[in-house]
Amino acid sequence: MKRNIAVGSTNPVKLEAVKAGFRSIFPGDALEFVSLEAASGVSAQPMGDAETRQGAQNRALAARNAQPDADFWVGVEGGAEETPGSPRALLTFAWVVILARGRRGQARTAAFELPEAVADLVRGGLELGEADDLVFKTSNSKRRNGAVGLLTGDVITRAGLYTPAVQLALIPFIRPELYQAETPGTEDKP
Repeated sequence: MKRNIAVGSTNPVKLEAVKAGFRSIFPGDALEFVSLEAASGVSAQPMGDAETRQGAQNRALAARNAQPDADFWVGVEGGAEETPGSPRALLTFAWVVILARGRRGQARTAAFELPEAVADLVRGGLELGEADDLVFKTSNSKRRNGAVGLLTGDVITRAGLYTPAVQLALIPFIRPELYQAETPGTEDKP
C-alpha cells in the first residue's frame, strides 16, 4: 500500500524518527515522506507537558493544512518540565501527534533529567539545543544527536529516543477497532 506522510518539521532528526517509526510499523508499504516548515504555535522552548503536546498537535495540523492530500500528518515537539518537590530537576521529553482522516494517535517519549548547567540555561530562557551547544561546546546539536546523544555518547540519539514514540502513536492506526474514531473537527482539539 502507498502512504503519504507529511511531517510538520524540517529538522532532520524528527524526520529520521518519523521515517524509522513508520517503516517499522508498515514494512511492506511504499512510504513517501515530505518535510514541511510548520509553526509549533508555542514557546521556542516549550515548558510543561501540555504546552509541548500542544506544539506537536499544532505541527501536525500545520502539516495537514499544507499537504491536505497526505494520508498522515505528524507533529513532533520537544519540551522540558520541572519536577515537583525537592530536589528540583528539569526533565526533557517530546510528544508525537499523528493525525489521519478520522483518527489520531499520540505518545510521549521517555523523559530524562538534564544536567544542572544545561537546566539553568533553559530555566533562564534558552532553548535546550542552544543550552546544549554552550555547555558541550558544539553547534546545532538539536539537528543531530540532541541532549540525549551528548549525554549518552550517542548510545541513545535524539532520533532513537523519538522513534518509539512514533511507533506508539501509530497504535490506533494498526488497531483501529480498539480506538474510537474522531468526530470531524475534533482533531483540532488537544
